[in-house]
Amino acid sequence: MRTVDIKQLSEEMTRFVSSKGWLEANSPRPQTSRNIAVSLAIEAAEVLEHFQWGEADVDTQELSSELADVFLYLLELAAISGIDLERAALDKLKVNYGRSWE
Repeated sequence: MRTVDIKQLSEEMTRFVSSKGWLEANSPRPQTSRNIAVSLAIEAAEVLEHFQWGEADVDTQELSSELADVFLYLLELAAISGIDLERAALDKLKVNYGRSWE
Protein backbone atom coordinates (compact mmCIF):
# COMPACT_ATOMS: atom_id res chain seq x y z
CA MET A 1 0.00 0.00 0.00
CA ARG A 2 1.36 3.38 -1.04
CA THR A 3 1.66 6.09 1.60
CA VAL A 4 0.73 9.66 0.69
CA ASP A 5 0.73 12.85 2.71
CA ILE A 6 -1.89 15.55 2.97
CA LYS A 7 -0.18 17.73 0.38
CA GLN A 8 -0.22 14.90 -2.17
CA LEU A 9 -3.89 14.16 -1.44
CA SER A 10 -4.73 17.84 -1.81
CA GLU A 11 -2.90 18.01 -5.15
CA GLU A 12 -4.80 14.90 -6.33
CA MET A 13 -8.11 16.47 -5.29
CA THR A 14 -7.21 19.63 -7.24
CA ARG A 15 -6.39 17.50 -10.29
CA PHE A 16 -9.74 15.74 -9.96
CA VAL A 17 -11.71 18.99 -9.61
CA SER A 18 -9.84 20.47 -12.55
CA SER A 19 -10.46 17.38 -14.69
CA LYS A 20 -14.20 17.82 -14.14
CA GLY A 21 -14.03 21.46 -15.27
CA TRP A 22 -15.20 22.73 -11.89
CA LEU A 23 -12.46 25.36 -11.74
CA GLU A 24 -13.75 27.02 -14.92
CA ALA A 25 -15.52 30.39 -14.62
CA ASN A 26 -18.78 29.00 -16.04
CA SER A 27 -18.76 25.79 -13.99
CA PRO A 28 -22.10 24.46 -12.74
CA ARG A 29 -20.20 23.57 -9.53
CA PRO A 30 -18.11 26.67 -8.76
CA GLN A 31 -15.39 25.91 -6.24
CA THR A 32 -16.00 28.83 -3.91
CA SER A 33 -15.28 28.72 -0.19
CA ARG A 34 -19.00 29.00 0.55
CA ASN A 35 -20.02 26.22 -1.84
CA ILE A 36 -17.36 23.85 -0.57
CA ALA A 37 -18.15 24.66 3.08
CA VAL A 38 -21.82 23.88 2.41
CA SER A 39 -20.87 20.62 0.70
CA LEU A 40 -18.59 19.73 3.61
CA ALA A 41 -21.43 20.26 6.11
CA ILE A 42 -23.81 18.16 4.00
CA GLU A 43 -21.32 15.30 3.80
CA ALA A 44 -20.66 15.53 7.56
CA ALA A 45 -24.41 15.20 8.12
CA GLU A 46 -24.36 12.07 5.97
CA VAL A 47 -21.79 10.63 8.40
CA LEU A 48 -24.27 11.26 11.21
CA GLU A 49 -26.95 9.29 9.39
CA HIS A 50 -24.94 6.13 10.04
CA PHE A 51 -25.36 6.67 13.80
CA GLN A 52 -28.92 8.03 13.75
CA TRP A 53 -30.49 4.97 15.35
CA GLY A 54 -27.49 3.56 17.18
CA GLU A 55 -24.11 2.08 16.42
CA ALA A 56 -24.97 -1.61 16.20
CA ASP A 57 -25.64 -1.73 12.46
CA VAL A 58 -23.06 0.71 11.09
CA ASP A 59 -21.84 -0.37 7.66
CA THR A 60 -18.14 0.44 7.86
CA GLN A 61 -17.71 0.39 4.08
CA GLU A 62 -20.42 3.02 3.61
CA LEU A 63 -19.13 5.02 6.59
CA SER A 64 -15.65 4.90 5.08
CA SER A 65 -17.00 6.36 1.84
CA GLU A 66 -18.77 9.19 3.69
CA LEU A 67 -15.66 9.98 5.76
CA ALA A 68 -13.64 10.12 2.55
CA ASP A 69 -16.16 12.62 1.10
CA VAL A 70 -15.78 14.81 4.19
CA PHE A 71 -12.00 14.59 4.00
CA LEU A 72 -11.89 15.45 0.30
CA TYR A 73 -14.17 18.46 0.73
CA LEU A 74 -12.00 19.58 3.65
CA LEU A 75 -8.90 19.32 1.46
CA GLU A 76 -10.61 21.34 -1.28
CA LEU A 77 -11.78 24.03 1.15
CA ALA A 78 -8.27 24.38 2.56
CA ALA A 79 -6.75 24.52 -0.93
CA ILE A 80 -9.06 27.21 -2.29
CA SER A 81 -8.66 29.18 0.95
CA GLY A 82 -4.86 29.03 0.75
CA ILE A 83 -4.57 27.13 4.04
CA ASP A 84 -1.82 24.61 4.69
CA LEU A 85 -4.04 22.02 6.34
CA GLU A 86 -1.14 19.95 7.59
CA ARG A 87 0.39 22.99 9.34
CA ALA A 88 -3.02 24.10 10.64
CA ALA A 89 -3.67 20.65 12.16
CA LEU A 90 -0.25 20.55 13.82
CA ASP A 91 -0.68 24.09 15.16
CA LYS A 92 -4.13 23.22 16.52
CA LEU A 93 -2.82 20.09 18.22
CA LYS A 94 -0.13 22.21 19.88
CA VAL A 95 -2.82 24.57 21.20
CA ASN A 96 -4.96 21.63 22.34
CA TYR A 97 -2.10 20.12 24.33
CA GLY A 98 -2.13 23.30 26.42
CA ARG A 99 -5.89 23.19 27.01
CA SER A 100 -7.88 21.32 29.56
CA TRP A 101 -11.44 20.11 29.41
CA GLU A 102 -13.63 19.74 32.44
